[in-house]
Amino acid sequence: MKSSSFLVVESDSVRAEAIVSALAFLGYRPVLASRMQATDAVGTWRAAYIGTVEDENELDGYLSSLGRNARNLPMLVASDSLMATSLLSGDDANVELIDMPLRYERLAEALRALQSRLQPANPNLRFVGQSGPMQRVNALIRQVAPFDSSVLVLGESGSGKELVARTIHDCSPRRDKPFVAINCGAIPAELLESELFGHEKGAFTGAIATRKGRFEMAEGGTLFLDEIGDMSLPMQVKLLRVLQERVFERVGGNRPQRCDVRIIAATHRDLEGSIERGSFREDLFYRLSVFPLEMPALRQRLEDLPALITEFNQRLVQRGLSSVRFSTSAMSALCRHPWPGNVRELSNLVERMAILMPQGEVRAADLPEKYRGALPVEEVSGAALLAMMEAEPEPVIESFGFASESDPAVLPQGGLDLKDHLAGIEIGLIRQALNSANGVVAHAAKLLRVQRTTLVEKLRKYGLSEAAQAG
Repeated sequence: MKSSSFLVVESDSVRAEAIVSALAFLGYRPVLASRMQATDAVGTWRAAYIGTVEDENELDGYLSSLGRNARNLPMLVASDSLMATSLLSGDDANVELIDMPLRYERLAEALRALQSRLQPANPNLRFVGQSGPMQRVNALIRQVAPFDSSVLVLGESGSGKELVARTIHDCSPRRDKPFVAINCGAIPAELLESELFGHEKGAFTGAIATRKGRFEMAEGGTLFLDEIGDMSLPMQVKLLRVLQERVFERVGGNRPQRCDVRIIAATHRDLEGSIERGSFREDLFYRLSVFPLEMPALRQRLEDLPALITEFNQRLVQRGLSSVRFSTSAMSALCRHPWPGNVRELSNLVERMAILMPQGEVRAADLPEKYRGALPVEEVSGAALLAMMEAEPEPVIESFGFASESDPAVLPQGGLDLKDHLAGIEIGLIRQALNSANGVVAHAAKLLRVQRTTLVEKLRKYGLSEAAQAG
């Protein structure tokens, strides 16, 4: 099996189906423990999910088949699992708790946290791109990484703030300890305290077992507080106390616990503006903003587009997809796009085009409409023609002559009938496509980038069916 195999230990068939489907959707190879084969070698497992288990002996039986380091295997654990407490009690456990019913956002977040522990530390890790803004970001990361100073990463959504935090961690002396991330804006305010500091059994309804918080999980390493600007004011007060005293208590507990974690926070909000409006504490801002670092928007580093596309292509190939090439006209159009979604938006576009046009070259006219902008002259007629081909058929006009034999794009002094003019261009292109395809309709339709049924209708409309062959 591939190295992405994910062991699933779950006795509840409904839960098992849900977790297997979710992991498969996210690109893993989930295998139910009850269906393990003798050929499933120890070294192939990437991580494990532990859910409902009848007894600890059953779980130990599954884990023992994985070898001596089974307890160090990164694990997703259902928060209501009987095994949650025992698995969290081990100092070497790499565990992320997930609640049931399964929520995609929390699962993805937990998998990202596990992924950071699976990847070997790389002190030379740098961002893709050689633009001036990115060279400054890399220089700042090199300067701050060796120290334990708190870092506040600012920037628009999708610009790579979490990657900055991970890079700082991987370049720091804490690189061998956990990197734990939490999105403060994605967790309800009443649950965030438990997520950060943990809780004791019986602390509130549903607290069926003692649970570690993110501060404990990140002990000795780095805690990344994403979207800190969305944290409620009461929670800001509690966080400030922990940052000042480096001591916290679990919810429902009274035993102070000291913590040794480096704090990196991030937000897309204007925190100074939030301070003026009274929605963010000024003292917390200055506690977090010891070393502010701002990520540039993609529109501010457009010269990095080719390098970023190459990087995304490499990732797609590793996932089994095809790479994609962008023509000069397509790259020109992308450089004119404002990129409100930043690098994340570019990554999504590259993957989308790789699916739509595997092994093909993407022209400006092939891009989704919002990315095309003002198309180059050589592609305007093609794009307009495709749009016209999808329109309802119009009655055929007898004359298809061009307005100007020297330049069909020039409007003659006396004007012209636009429908007749465009119909003449359409017929000429259809004839050329049929000639190039030796009359095979299916091949001609591919050249014109229309559905075969659309081209057949056009052939009937213009009386060109005799020039085509079946196919």
